[in-house]
Amino acid sequence: MAATRSSVLAAMLLLIPAAIVDAQFKCPKNRGQFEDPVQCDKYYVCDEGEATEKLCPDGLVFDPTIKLVNKCDQPFNVDCGDRFELQPAQGTTDYCPRKNGFFSHPDPSICNVFYSCINGEELEMSCTGGLHFDEKSGTCVWPDVAAREGCGSNANKKLNDGFQCPKETRYDKNGQVITHPNYPHPSDCSQFYYCLNGIEPRLGKCDAKMVYNEDLQRCDDPENVPECKDWYKEEDANKN
Repeated sequence: MAATRSSVLAAMLLLIPAAIVDAQFKCPKNRGQFEDPVQCDKYYVCDEGEATEKLCPDGLVFDPTIKLVNKCDQPFNVDCGDRFELQPAQGTTDYCPRKNGFFSHPDPSICNVFYSCINGEELEMSCTGGLHFDEKSGTCVWPDVAAREGCGSNANKKLNDGFQCPKETRYDKNGQVITHPNYPHPSDCSQFYYCLNGIEPRLGKCDAKMVYNEDLQRCDDPENVPECKDWYKEEDANKN
């Protein structure tokens, strides 16, 4: 019996802080949703003058001007005024510091790549045409508008053989941006270049007996690449 009373008492104590907070908030109207005066992602649902405290999903903030039932939106769409406080972040990865929102690449030198996070699941996206992602507006803008420090520190990096990632954005056959584009090696059919996030050059090598196919953007059988069809013939002849 004593254990049961202790459990009940503990549960009641946990409810007291929330009850005090709700009691402190005075509903402006009998019914409706109203912002917290201090915390931008906190709001209250009032029913018959009784307030119930609510929180937006992590990463979103409350906008009382929205006419829909769901009044939580992206921070760049909401004027929080002096309501600066937010709930503790519940980010799941380096790419999603909060569960919801649009976030810059964690590497400050990569400014054209960003992540859309929904319930902690990230989707990598890229700006096109030399634009940089701007967290304040949630869009891709000109570099001078984004004014991000350290952007493009790898942009002029070269490999030992002189290869440098082209500045032009590459697109696939469907018109989608190729995030990590490939490029043929000028003298070795079995090798190719690839640019991480379009700016970091790397040298790649095809598996044995394969050559790089520029049309397919991947390694392929030599017979499918006319200019490289005889690449391994001399090697095979020497073995025989």
